[in-house]
Amino acid sequence: MKPTAIIKIIVDVLMTLTLLFLMGYQLWGETAHEWAGAGMLVLFLAHHILNRGWYKSLFKGRYTPMRVFQICVDMLLLTAMLTQMYSGIAMSRHVFAFLPIDGGMALARRLHILGAYWGFILMSVHLGLHWNMFLGMARKRTGKAAPSKLRSLLLFLIGLLIAVYGAFVFIDRDFPTYLFLQSEFVFLDYGEPIWSFYLDYISLMGLWVFLAHYLSKGLRRFHSFRMGLL
Repeated sequence: MKPTAIIKIIVDVLMTLTLLFLMGYQLWGETAHEWAGAGMLVLFLAHHILNRGWYKSLFKGRYTPMRVFQICVDMLLLTAMLTQMYSGIAMSRHVFAFLPIDGGMALARRLHILGAYWGFILMSVHLGLHWNMFLGMARKRTGKAAPSKLRSLLLFLIGLLIAVYGAFVFIDRDFPTYLFLQSEFVFLDYGEPIWSFYLDYISLMGLWVFLAHYLSKGLRRFHSFRMGLL
């Protein structure tokens, strides 16, 4: 594997871990949250520099249903991340406190809630759209062939189980409320065990990875079927 590809994978893994860390604000405190946010900003810039070729290819090639969906997700994710960066810097009391930013805290708080919850879902969908690539790299790394039908079914059922629990978490933790800003204040349980919080959030991420992965398969099959009729 080329060094650039390895760096890309490392950056993506660190972004995913940092995202999970950031969602647990109440577990780690304000200062750690801000420094992790600053780290996410660095990783975000590195990710886009490493993948700058994506922008160059935007106006090249055929726009299949899968590609259109993927670009929409990526653009929405970019918007959510930029919203997070701006609002996080505007509300900073530690890392960016030296910046002469006055006022606008109410708007920044609303944007931060929207950016956090939409960003979490969109990044999970983004991962799901690239899941085939991760599976391919894993098989190549381990030297294993494509899984048998029985193993594929088992993996599907495990993924489905995680997705079902993730759907429960989505409702139980009031994600719709924050996604549509029905409340400007997020309920934070400061006494919740770390393992319980991350079990829920990893399952919630698994829900969107699962949905995006199988949606991408469906879009590719639809395109192949449509092309076969032409």
